[in-house]
Amino acid sequence: MGANPNQNPNPHGLIVGNYCHDVLFKDDVVLAHTLGGAVAFISAVLDALTIHSDYISKTGTDFIYTTNITHPPIPSPSHKTTVFHAYFISDPSEIRREDRILKRVESCDPITPSDLPDETHFSFGMAVGIAGEILPETLEKMLDICDVVLVDIQALVREFDEIDGTVKLVNLKETGFAHLVHRIGFLKASAEESLYVDVDEVRKDCCVVVTGGKDGCTVYWKDGEVQVDPFSTVQVDPTGAGDSFLGGLVAGLVQGLAVPDAALVGNFFGSLTVGQIGLPEFDSRLMQKVKEEMRLRKIQCDEHDGKSRFTKLSGHDQFVASLGAARLLTRTVSPNV
Repeated sequence: MGANPNQNPNPHGLIVGNYCHDVLFKDDVVLAHTLGGAVAFISAVLDALTIHSDYISKTGTDFIYTTNITHPPIPSPSHKTTVFHAYFISDPSEIRREDRILKRVESCDPITPSDLPDETHFSFGMAVGIAGEILPETLEKMLDICDVVLVDIQALVREFDEIDGTVKLVNLKETGFAHLVHRIGFLKASAEESLYVDVDEVRKDCCVVVTGGKDGCTVYWKDGEVQVDPFSTVQVDPTGAGDSFLGGLVAGLVQGLAVPDAALVGNFFGSLTVGQIGLPEFDSRLMQKVKEEMRLRKIQCDEHDGKSRFTKLSGHDQFVASLGAARLLTRTVSPNV
């Protein structure tokens, strides 16, 4: 199942995936132009929780969000920044992920093994490509230089229509990544994406986390599975919810939480993200409260030393309540949350 990132007293991560320009359409009308890419959403979570990481991302010289990020990309002189158009058709009161048609309009350079650091070893890595930019050999190097690697399956199974760039999914077994799955620590997939992987087979080698939006998520490992509750929210834009979930999951693991507790932190950040359009902004008071609740939960978890880190330990329901209460007492910058 791989190492646990909290085994390093000073965890340092490696996050790999490109930034992009997102254009959101609703009923064929432009709703927003936003900064996108998994690294943008993940860094928002990890930076807010003071978890240090290196970010490897590429953009073209046309990248327009330089002042919005704290982790600059590698500039590509020969390619434009990756661009996605997301089309939603839904009830005016809510945008739903399942109603989205996603098209890749531009694609930047792939991230190659030579783009990754040679002299550094990382306590955890995250392979979070969005547009096919992570190559099998790049993931293989990540597995070599990181104690544990968490992978978003969209980095592995997305393909793109040659004419209009519409995103489609292929079975994981049909990709060039299949031979590396047994080395992955955590594989995250949405409910839709999970149909393109044999969860029962893959869970023998790595932990599989399937997110279900308003239904929370399910954690699968070789000896069992557990459902982790969601946090209720008013969904405005589902873009980046899975990325923020991964950021929260890693944050919980780095703090030494059991996997179900860490997945709960993932659900928490996913719920904050869908309440805002584009990249979320997090209230600093809320982040301090979340860090404190994770610290207290870690103390509780240490009392159960020896139990499986995949077990939902006693006190989990109180942790749910504590995070929910923190959200009520404070709020994100957006008035929609």
